[in-house]
Amino acid sequence: MSADPFHLAWFTPFKAPAWKSPWASDTALTWFNGDYYIDMAKQLERAGFDFMMFEDSTLVSNSYGGTTENDLKHALHAPKADPVPLLPLLAAATDHMGFIATMSTSFYPPFIVARVMATMDHLTRGRIGWNVVTSSEDLAGQNYGLDQLLQHDERYDMAEEFVTVVKNLWDSWEPGAIVADRETGYYADHTKVHEINHVGKYFKVRGPLNLPAGPQGHPVICQAGGSPKGRDFAAKHANVLLASTGSAEAMKEYRDDIRARAAAHGRNPDEVKVMFIIQPVLGETQADAEELFDRTYEMSQAQIETLLGIMSITMEIDFKQFDLDKPLPDDVQTNGHQSGLAGFRKAAGGRTIREALSARPGGVRLVGTPDSVAEQMDEVMEFVGGDGFLIRGEPVRTHSRRYIDEIASGLAPALRRRGLIRSDYDKSTFKANLASF
Repeated sequence: MSADPFHLAWFTPFKAPAWKSPWASDTALTWFNGDYYIDMAKQLERAGFDFMMFEDSTLVSNSYGGTTENDLKHALHAPKADPVPLLPLLAAATDHMGFIATMSTSFYPPFIVARVMATMDHLTRGRIGWNVVTSSEDLAGQNYGLDQLLQHDERYDMAEEFVTVVKNLWDSWEPGAIVADRETGYYADHTKVHEINHVGKYFKVRGPLNLPAGPQGHPVICQAGGSPKGRDFAAKHANVLLASTGSAEAMKEYRDDIRARAAAHGRNPDEVKVMFIIQPVLGETQADAEELFDRTYEMSQAQIETLLGIMSITMEIDFKQFDLDKPLPDDVQTNGHQSGLAGFRKAAGGRTIREALSARPGGVRLVGTPDSVAEQMDEVMEFVGGDGFLIRGEPVRTHSRRYIDEIASGLAPALRRRGLIRSDYDKSTFKANLASF
C-alpha cells in the first residue's frame, strides 16, 4: 500500500522545550534567544518538512485550583514568547520551508495583523502564515481590557469580519502600484492604492494598508476549527487546518466534512490541507518503542497535573475540583474549547477522569521503529485520503533535540524512501509549495 505524497509539519509553542527530560541540556534557560528553534528549523528543512506552526497564548493561568502555581510549576502556558518576531530569524536560517505564527482575532486590531503579516511576508520572501485563533481564555482577555470573551459562536462571527477586513487591506494595493519612476518622480501610483472604508459590527477601518502585500499576496491562513462553527469558518478561509482526532475513522470523517464545507463555500477542496496532529514514539526495535511509550505516558502525578492544567486553561474549567476517580459530571459546559471538551468526553466513554487521562495521547497510536511507523502513517493517509501530519513532541518529556533528531534522521528518511514526503521544494513561496500536491 502506498498513499500519495503528503505534507509533514511540526506543531510547537515558542516556549521551554521538555526541560524535565534528561536530554534537555541547558535549553530550559536558553530557549528565549531562539537558537533552539533555529537549529530545529534547519534540521526539519533538511528532513523535508513543509512548515513549523507556532501556537500561542498570552496569559499566566490560575484556572487550575484558582492559583498560578500549576501553570508556572510545569511551565504550561508561561513563560511563552511571542512567535511572530521569531519568524524572520527562522526564515533567514533556512531556504524553503514555511513558518506559521498565531495572532488572535479577539485581541489584535485587524490593521495590525494585516500590516505585521505583510511585513513578515516581505522579510521572509513569501514563507509565512497566520494561524487564526479566536482565543478561549477569559484570563487572556483580561490582559487586553476585556472582562470576559464573547460567547463561542459570536467569537467566530467576529473572526469572520476580522479576516474579511485583513484580506481587504492586503488587497488595497493593486499589483504594480509601486512604480519607482525617477523621471516622473512617482514612487507609488495613488490611483492603485485604495481605501477599504469598512464599517461593520465589530470593526471600523478606513485603510488602505500603508504597504503593499508581500510575495504571497495573502499569506497562508491556518485554523484549527473543531466545533461546527469553527469547521465552517476554517473551510471558508484556511489553506491549512490543524486537527486532533482519536482514530483513522475520525480523521476521515473530519477531512471529508471540511472538504464538503469548502465546496459549499465555492472553494476547490484540494486547496484546503487538513493536517492531523500526531506524537510518534520511536525505538530501534518495537519493544524499545513500546517501553518508551509506557514510560513517557505513565500517569505520574506530574503528568496528571500537566494534563489537567492544560485542559483547565483551554476549556476554562477547573479540573482540580473533580474527583479523578469518578466520571466528569454531565452538566459541565464550557465557553472555551468546545471541541476539546467533547473530545475528552468521547475518549472517556463514561470512564473516570483518571482512566480517561490514561487513554491519552489523542490521535492515532504510532509506536515502533522508524520504518514501521512510516508504514503505519502510509496506511492511515491511504485510508483518510490526505493531506498530512503535524508532529508534536510530548511537551513535558520528549520535545528535545534528541526527539527532533529521531524524527528528522529516522522517521523522515523512512517516509522519503517510500516517496511519501517531499524531497525538494520546487516553488518559491510557502503557499505554492503547500499547493503543489
